[in-house]
Amino acid sequence: MDVRIGVTYSAKEIDVELGDDADAGELRSEIETVLRDDQSVLWLTDRKGRQVGVPVAKVAYVEIGSPHDDRRIGFGGG
Repeated sequence: MDVRIGVTYSAKEIDVELGDDADAGELRSEIETVLRDDQSVLWLTDRKGRQVGVPVAKVAYVEIGSPHDDRRIGFGGG
């Protein structure tokens, strides 16, 4: 499962690829709980065991998706 985090004042996004056993509903619930407190840090562990932390005050958005989702690049035609 892929998680994309937009950070305020940054044009770049943080992409974290979680393990295949990650549950989207459970993850969403955990993220919502963490985002309630501006002083906390959103921590995610990727499939290689690396931990990524983002201060909640800097989170602009969180996108949860499957690594198998179609990713379209370019312009759509008519």
